[in-house]
Amino acid sequence: MARVKRGVTSHAKHKKVFEAAKGFYGRRKNTIRAAKSAVERSMQYAYRDRKVKKRNFRALWIQRINAGVRALDLDLTYSRFIDGLGKAGIEVDRKVLSDIAIHEPDAFKALVEKAKAALA
Repeated sequence: MARVKRGVTSHAKHKKVFEAAKGFYGRRKNTIRAAKSAVERSMQYAYRDRKVKKRNFRALWIQRINAGVRALDLDLTYSRFIDGLGKAGIEVDRKVLSDIAIHEPDAFKALVEKAKAALA
């Protein structure tokens, strides 16, 4: 059986790492040791931040809904509005509520009125 030389596979592995390290600063983009650790860490950040992204968007939607509710009724808070929607039997998620608050103010006003009525 012929001797297996590893040059081709090593080159392919290194190439994959360097592709992922493209755009990194200094030696992190062109030496395998530095690039490998930098790419590994960047993957950890990417994994973590895919989770954080969901939290950030939820927080943004909540802020937008709260702003929309306060603009229509100063006495109504976000949490009381959500409670009112629940009591009224309206099941709309925060993403959609935020979108309605921005793009369809009349529909959002109707939702606020229904939530207030359910609270009273």
